[in-house]
Amino acid sequence: MTATIEVFDPAMCCSTGVCGPSLDPDLARFEADLRWLATQGASVTRYNLAQEPGQFAGRPVVAAMLASGGEDVLPIILVDGRVRFSGTRPSRADLASPLGIDLPALRADLLAPPATACCTPTEKAATGCCGSTEPASPPQVVGSGGCC
Repeated sequence: MTATIEVFDPAMCCSTGVCGPSLDPDLARFEADLRWLATQGASVTRYNLAQEPGQFAGRPVVAAMLASGGEDVLPIILVDGRVRFSGTRPSRADLASPLGIDLPALRADLLAPPATACCTPTEKAATGCCGSTEPASPPQVVGSGGCC
């Protein structure tokens, strides 16, 4: 598979959902699902509105959706340049479907390991920014995985 997935996230601290005072399990699940897609051969890139607004403005379809629907349309998920999802974080099965990933093979892999914290409380207190949560080796999700 050589699908390209681009996720245009709302403004947030980090894409994993484990930054800040409380865990957002939906964000953690979605991050794990995107990492899983990368292991299946997809190219996955995430953009954060707070950190990369030029990416949103530079994509006509994304800019038009934001202009007409506001931030409620986020996240916008493009698969091979076409809008596939908007305003929701789809399940792993929903993400796999347009990519042609065999769902019976997927069923055994539905439960992903939980995401890990992006930094220790001491690091966050000292720097205010956690840095990258991306793995050191492929596969990886490119984009705003840092916590700031």
